[in-house]
Amino acid sequence: MTDARLRGVSAGSERLGMAMAPCTLGMLGLVSGERGVVAIMMGDDADTLAHDLRARFAGVELTDDDPQARLYLERVGAYVDAMGDGSAPVPDLPLDMRGTPFQQRVWDVLRTIPPGSTLTYADIARRLDAPRAVRAVGRACGANALAIAIPCHRVIRTDGTLSGYRWGVARKQALLEREAAGMKECG
Repeated sequence: MTDARLRGVSAGSERLGMAMAPCTLGMLGLVSGERGVVAIMMGDDADTLAHDLRARFAGVELTDDDPQARLYLERVGAYVDAMGDGSAPVPDLPLDMRGTPFQQRVWDVLRTIPPGSTLTYADIARRLDAPRAVRAVGRACGANALAIAIPCHRVIRTDGTLSGYRWGVARKQALLEREAAGMKECG
């Protein structure tokens, strides 16, 4: 996946497109702009997810059912729905990762974790040469707005257990199980 790094946009100066669709994990919502996909979020129902997306992008012109966002969403949805059988490649999407420099460094590490694998928060902190930044790594994972594309679901506690996931621990478990099953199908 490619990315464009944008750190600040003036309210009202940007136009973004939004699309939503059901998938096997609930609802998927995607927001994209000129530089690529800005957010991929999951939820239980369309109304709540739409509200969350609008709140996240308050002050920005947000177009419903945008054709480009719909195209990207179809690729993400197909991947999510087929990931357990190993037939779906990870979609190559242009990403517009919006965060602090530290968050972006964390997200870059997350993007190197292969499907079917996990790292601990401490592993990621060590890879960043910041072994004491374990909690900051957790906060960066929590700030991730690009579910699936930046696979924060592949991060676990040092003891091997699952911890919080912005879109629910049950979804995190389901994603990990699907990736593991997909790896068995490929291997």
